[in-house]
Amino acid sequence: MSSTSTLGPAMSEHLAWAEWKAIGTTVRIVVTDQRQLESARMMLTDDLAALDQACSRFRPDSELMQLEASAGQPTAVSALLAGAVRAALRAAVLTDGDVDPTVGRAMEAIGYDRDFASVPAHDGPLRITVSHVPHWRQIELDDARNLLTVPPGVRIDLGASAKAWAADRSADRIARVLACGVLISLGGDIAVAGQVPPGGWSVRVQDITGDPAEPAEGPCSLIAIRTGGLATSSTSARRWQRGGDMMHHILDPRTGRPSDSDWRTVSVAAGSALDANIATTAAIIRGKSATSWLAELGLPARLVALDGSVTAIAGWPEVSS
Repeated sequence: MSSTSTLGPAMSEHLAWAEWKAIGTTVRIVVTDQRQLESARMMLTDDLAALDQACSRFRPDSELMQLEASAGQPTAVSALLAGAVRAALRAAVLTDGDVDPTVGRAMEAIGYDRDFASVPAHDGPLRITVSHVPHWRQIELDDARNLLTVPPGVRIDLGASAKAWAADRSADRIARVLACGVLISLGGDIAVAGQVPPGGWSVRVQDITGDPAEPAEGPCSLIAIRTGGLATSSTSARRWQRGGDMMHHILDPRTGRPSDSDWRTVSVAAGSALDANIATTAAIIRGKSATSWLAELGLPARLVALDGSVTAIAGWPEVSS
């Protein structure tokens, strides 16, 4: 997931916020009580360290990667990993497999086999044809006992949903413990909880990631959210070349190749960051049919076509700059 949703420029004048790098992305936390900022930051830092240890595809010592030693067998996992897998399977169910957590091997085949900062911008040609047969229905999760069974040969990739799920989880926990309003952005997957600032949480959605304190580069839209979450998926970020082929990180599970989408950017507001993330990722993969799908779901959305034209759906503000 790559996003171009950033904190609105006016918000920093009234709220306390911090920003840093973790889990391979930009982390931003904003609170309505500046006295709680350091405590909130420490709580989120701990949450993200635990998430990385449990769910990273790039750490051989992560709990996720250790599962391969017991492939095909029910394995006891932490509540954290079970929750992340549960969220990923929910994404697969809601999108009929368009957002599939079993694309890990296909991701590696196209060169995304390490933290993105270490992926070569240019590499040799992709000489293999990947045919991905979805296995998500074969993943078994016993919720009562946190027992997870992953078929042999399947590598789970939680990158499409884990950050959004973690943003929801941490925002709710921090708001509850510190009794203040919280906005968390993990690579642009935004979750809010607790007290709402006057006028709502102001978020600038744009096609090119930038500093919210600086003027937007390219088309943008300034919106306010009060509950739930917001996410943006884009094929314009996290890109690299294999030979003459341009790669990006949103895979079509039917082919195991980067989605050949009609949209370069999709933003959605929903009841949670996870649901928003699921919708944006699926919309990129579905292409033109995404507009009717999002409209039927009643999800406010902003879709930017390859030529830069913008389509607003289900109440997303029509006016943007």
